[in-house]
Amino acid sequence: MKILESRALRGPNYWSSRRHNLIVIRVDLEEMEKYPSNTISGFPENMEKLIPSLYEHRCSRGYEGGFLERLREGTWMGHVMEHVALELQILAGMQCGFGRCTWDGEEGIYSVVFSYEEERAGFYAAEAAFEIVRAMIKGESYDLQKDIQALREIREQERFGPSTASIVHEAKKRHIPVLRLNSYSLVQLGWGIHQQRIQATVTGRTSSIGLEIAFDKEETKNMLHNNGCPVPYGLVVCSAGEVEAAVCRVGFPVVVKPVDGHHGQGATINVQNPENALAAFEAAREYSSRVIVEKCIKGSDFRLLVINYKLAAAAKRVPAHVTGNGRSSIQELIKEVNRDPRRGYGHEKMLTEITVDDMTKRLLELEGLSLDSVLSPGRTLYLKTTANLSTGGVSEDVTDTVHSYNVFLAERVARIIDLDVCGIDVIAPSLAEPLSETGGAIIEVNGAPGFRMHLSPVAGQPRNVAEPVLDMLFPLDHPGRIPIISVTGTNGKTTTTRLIAHIMHMSGKKVGYTTTDGIYIQNRLLYKGDCSGPDSARFVLRDPTVDYAVFETARGGMMRAGLGYDLSDVGVVTNVASDHLGLYGIHTLEQLTRLKCLVAENVQPSGYAVLNADDDYVYSMQENVSCNTAFFSMNAGNPRIKKHCSSGGTAAVYDEGDIILRKGDWSMLVDRVINIPLTYFGKAAFQVQNVLAACLAAFVQEVKVEEIRLGLQTFAPSSAQLPGRMNIFEFEKFKVLIDYAHNPSSMEAMGRFVSSLGMGVSTAILAGTGDRRDKDLQDYGRVAAEYFDRIIVWEDQDYARGRDSMKVMQLIQEGAASSSKKARVLSILDEDHAVDHALQEALPEAIICIFTGRIEAMTAKIKALREKELDLIIAREDIPNISPELRM
Repeated sequence: MKILESRALRGPNYWSSRRHNLIVIRVDLEEMEKYPSNTISGFPENMEKLIPSLYEHRCSRGYEGGFLERLREGTWMGHVMEHVALELQILAGMQCGFGRCTWDGEEGIYSVVFSYEEERAGFYAAEAAFEIVRAMIKGESYDLQKDIQALREIREQERFGPSTASIVHEAKKRHIPVLRLNSYSLVQLGWGIHQQRIQATVTGRTSSIGLEIAFDKEETKNMLHNNGCPVPYGLVVCSAGEVEAAVCRVGFPVVVKPVDGHHGQGATINVQNPENALAAFEAAREYSSRVIVEKCIKGSDFRLLVINYKLAAAAKRVPAHVTGNGRSSIQELIKEVNRDPRRGYGHEKMLTEITVDDMTKRLLELEGLSLDSVLSPGRTLYLKTTANLSTGGVSEDVTDTVHSYNVFLAERVARIIDLDVCGIDVIAPSLAEPLSETGGAIIEVNGAPGFRMHLSPVAGQPRNVAEPVLDMLFPLDHPGRIPIISVTGTNGKTTTTRLIAHIMHMSGKKVGYTTTDGIYIQNRLLYKGDCSGPDSARFVLRDPTVDYAVFETARGGMMRAGLGYDLSDVGVVTNVASDHLGLYGIHTLEQLTRLKCLVAENVQPSGYAVLNADDDYVYSMQENVSCNTAFFSMNAGNPRIKKHCSSGGTAAVYDEGDIILRKGDWSMLVDRVINIPLTYFGKAAFQVQNVLAACLAAFVQEVKVEEIRLGLQTFAPSSAQLPGRMNIFEFEKFKVLIDYAHNPSSMEAMGRFVSSLGMGVSTAILAGTGDRRDKDLQDYGRVAAEYFDRIIVWEDQDYARGRDSMKVMQLIQEGAASSSKKARVLSILDEDHAVDHALQEALPEAIICIFTGRIEAMTAKIKALREKELDLIIAREDIPNISPELRM
C-alpha cells in the first residue's frame, strides 16, 4: 500500500457542504485490494485490541459495534484507515465524527476522507492511521500512546486558546464569517469592508495607548491613584540594593512583580522577609529591569471583566493548590488533584492539570519544602503565584454579587486606562461591599484579559463573555458580510465573471474578483496566474477596501480544497460539458455535475442559484438547492422558462435579437445584442449565453436595468477587458483571433463563431493538455477539423503534466483525421514557429485562430506585429485647425 496524495479541504466540498474541514488521502492499496480485513489472520482482533474504543463507531450499521462487525465480515483497508484516523483524533481530545471512503474509479485507488479540528493534526492522523493499518496487517506491535500524545501537543500548538475560541464560536453562531490570519490568534471576523479583527481578546478598536499603559504596571498605578482609585502603596526598584529600603518603607508582607509583565510572570505574593524579597526580586528581574515592591493586600483574588466599558463578568480566583492530609507527599497530592475528570492536558477540559514548573519549585523553596514533603492535615499550599486557569487555578463566578459601587469603579477604570476589553484584578475580602469600605485595592489592569475563568468556572454561572464583544464589533445594523457572486461551469466562467464584475463596478461597487487570469481589486491586477481557487477567493475577502466579490470558481480548486467561502449570494452555473474528466476521481458528467453543483448549493436561503435552463445537467441542479432559482435560456419559448415564470419566477432569455428579463408575467428589454460588443453583433452565440447569465445575476442583486445595460455596452472582448477570450486583431489583409478554447465544446463554439464571420481560409493553431483523456484530445482535434480549413498542432511540453507530449499531439492529429471534412493538418513543434508559419502563409481575408494558454505572451507578440504593420505617421497638414505657420 502507499499514499499517493494528501490534501486538506477548508470549505464546502465534493464530500460535504456542511463539514468544511476534511482531510482527503488518496491511497493505492496495491496487493491489499485483493485482501479485505477478514482474510488477514488476526487483523480484526489485533485492531480491536490496539484501539478498543473503535467499538463506539457505528459505521453504516447505525449502532455501537457496527464498524467492528464490518471489520470481522470483511472491509477494505481504506475504510479501516478512515475510522482509525478519526479515533486517533478523538482519543487526543478532538471531536471528529465524519468520514467517507470512496473508490476513485481506478483499480485499488481509494479516497479516504475524514474530518479534522486542527489541520496539522489531521495530516498526522492520516499518516499514523496508514502506519497502524500496515502494522496490524503484519501482526506487529504499535505504540499508540506516542501518536495520541503527539496529537495532543499538535492540538495545543494549533488550536485557538479558550478566549479567542469563544469569540470565534460566537461569531459563527451569528453567521459572521471567520478567517484565521496567522498561526496564532490573529483573526478576521467578517469580510471585505465590513471586517473586524481580533488578536486573542484585543480588538481592532482597542487603544494602543491603553495597552501600553496596562503593560506598564507603574504607569497604571499612577494613573489610577491620580484619579482617586484604590491601589496598594508601592515603590519601583532597579537593583538588589534598593529592595531592602523599599520593603522597609512599604512594610511586610509585600508583593514583588516586574513593571513590564503580564499573566503573573515573575510575580511573587505574600513575601514575608528580606531574604525572600531578594529572591523574588531576582525572579522578577528575568522579565523586567524595573521591579515593583508593593503592599500585599489581604483578601481574595478577584477579576472584573469590562467589555465596551460595561461590566460583563466577575470571578473569584484561586491559584493551583493542594491541601495536606498528614500522609501524602506534595507530589502525591498533585497527582490526586489531577485525577479530577474536569482536568486535562492544556485546554482540552474545563480545568488544566497542575504541573510542577520553576514557579512551583521557587514557592516550595520559599516555604522550605520539597515535592517529597508531607503537609499537615488541612494545610493549604499554593503552587503558583497567579490564579490563571492555564496553570491549574480555579474560578468561581460572582458577577451577581458585585456591589454597584464596584461596578461603577470597574467601568470607570476601563475608561481611565481606555481599554474596550479590560481585565481588572482586585484583592478584597469581598466584592459584595464597596472597596472603599473593605480596604480592597486594584492591583493590576490587563489588556487582552483571558476569558476562560468566566466561560468555565468551577462554581457559579458560566458567562458568555464573547457575546458583548460581538455586540460591540457588530451592532445590529452591521452586516459583517459583503455580497458574493460565484461563477462555475465548463465554459464561459471567466467571461461571465469579468462581465458581472464590470456591471457591478459600473453600478458603483468596489469590486474584488478572481479569474484564471489573476486577482483584481477595483480593476487593478494584483496577482497574475490561475486564481480560480479558494485561496484567491479568500485573498479578496481579506481585502478591507472591497464591498463586492465576484469569483470564478473552477473544478480544480473545488476538488483540491473546497470553496473559499461558506455561502454566496448568487451562484451561477453556465454549463456542464466533458472536460478534465479522469482527475481526482471525477470520471463522468454526472460526477462533474455534482461537483459544480456546490456553487449552486452553497447560496444563502435568500439568494439565487442562476442556472442554464438549456443544459440538462445544470437544470437538474435545482433539485439540490435550498435558495431561490433563476434560469436563463437562448430560447424564449423554452417550456422550462415558461413553467418557472408562470409561478412568479425570474429568468433571462434571448428573443429574436433581444436580451429580455422576465419576472412572473412581465418582461423587460435590457438591450439588443447588436449593441453589446461582447456578442460581436450577435454572431457569438456562446457570448450571448454568457450575457444572459451575467444580466440575470446582476438583476437578482437588484442592479437597475439601465446600469446593467450600461455595463453590457461598455464591455468588449478586448485584450484589456477580456484577455484571451475572443480577442480579434485586424491586420491589413487578414485577422488574428486569440482565445483560450481548450476542450471540444469550447472549440465547437469558437468554430461556429468563426464560420459566421464569412472570412476566407481559416487556420486553427492548437495544442493539447496532458491531463485530458485520450478521447477528449481526439474529440478536440476532430471538432477543430470540422470548422477550420487548416490546423497546426504544436507540442506543448509545459502542459504535458507528466505525459508524453508527442503522444498528445498524435491524439489530436488522429481526431482531426477522423473528421469528415478532412482539414489540412500540419505539425510544428514550437508555438511561436507555428504562429509565424501561419502568418507567412496567410491569404487575403483569412482568419488565424490561436488557441493558447499563454495569453499574455501571445497577445504581446500579435500586438507587436500589428503595430509594426500599422506604423503610421500623421502628416502636419492632416492635423485639424492647425495654425498655418505650424504646417511648415
